[in-house]
Amino acid sequence: MSKDLKDKTPGELEQIVESLGGKKYLAGYIFSFIHTKDATEISQITPLSKVFREQLARQGYFISRLSVLNKLTDKDGTAKYVFALGDGGRIETVLLLDGKRRTLCVSTQVGCVMDCAFCATGKIRFRRNLTAGEIVDQVNFVQKDAGRISNVVYMGMGEPLADYAAVVKSLRILNHPRGKNIGIRHITVSTCGLAPEIRKLASEDVRPRLAVSLNAPTDALRTKLMPINVKYPIAELLKAVRFYQESTRQRVTFEYVLIKGLNDSAGHATMLVKLLKGLMCNVNLIEHNPFPGCKYSASDSTRIKEFAAVLDKTGIETTVRFRMGRNIKAACGQLGADWIGDKMN
Repeated sequence: MSKDLKDKTPGELEQIVESLGGKKYLAGYIFSFIHTKDATEISQITPLSKVFREQLARQGYFISRLSVLNKLTDKDGTAKYVFALGDGGRIETVLLLDGKRRTLCVSTQVGCVMDCAFCATGKIRFRRNLTAGEIVDQVNFVQKDAGRISNVVYMGMGEPLADYAAVVKSLRILNHPRGKNIGIRHITVSTCGLAPEIRKLASEDVRPRLAVSLNAPTDALRTKLMPINVKYPIAELLKAVRFYQESTRQRVTFEYVLIKGLNDSAGHATMLVKLLKGLMCNVNLIEHNPFPGCKYSASDSTRIKEFAAVLDKTGIETTVRFRMGRNIKAACGQLGADWIGDKMN
């Protein structure tokens, strides 16, 4: 069991405190000092007695902390943080600015095994899942550096639902009123299409907004772009999405990366409309972003507008995602692009 106090929910901290003979309410101080006061040492949690703090340390408990290797800022205001993990791994986290809204795109894995054709992260060797503490600490660090984070999207490196337990725990920690207190409706979890985990997430006590990376209206085309489609084809995936929607009564977002000459015709848009019929949803159209070794290129602006017009005409709320952070390789599909071919990964 991890001894990292940052990796614990309030309930887990209560169990630790009581196991050491302390009063349960002390767990609240530990949690709030870590997540609102950015405590990085047990000695900084001053409401605890010195004796109890020393006891926690003797038992091997500690507070983890990500180490920032680099911070890059694009002219559009987007910032990319490169973090080092304790075992030598690296992850990237992206801050997106939109007026007063600060949205943080967090990573959940070091590398990714999903191997989506349009994503740089899938070309990096998968090393491991992140802990809940490491996911949460991305928010802690960036909020301290750049100001209050209003929205969190699990759309960084890795497949969030493949790190299911840690992701759900991190949702509870970020949403808790004694911590960052980020409303669950301001948190979005994206997935490439792990149907069983989508159903499982519908039964949790914290149910974030769901975004599904779809990218094609037919199984043949989607399999070409996303190997996960062999295991969970479109029909099975959409059944799970409908189940999530029926359970949560929430609108679902479908993400669609537009690739020149492959999935961007008006005919593809018409097929997509038929697929999404009956679902309460919106569609984010994303311009494909290049990275070394990728054979695909982005659709041109005229093609994108024509695709969006087909969706809009049928009443599907459609947004074209701007290329924020592209100059620092922080745009959708570019995380980890600088490391492709790096022997460390």
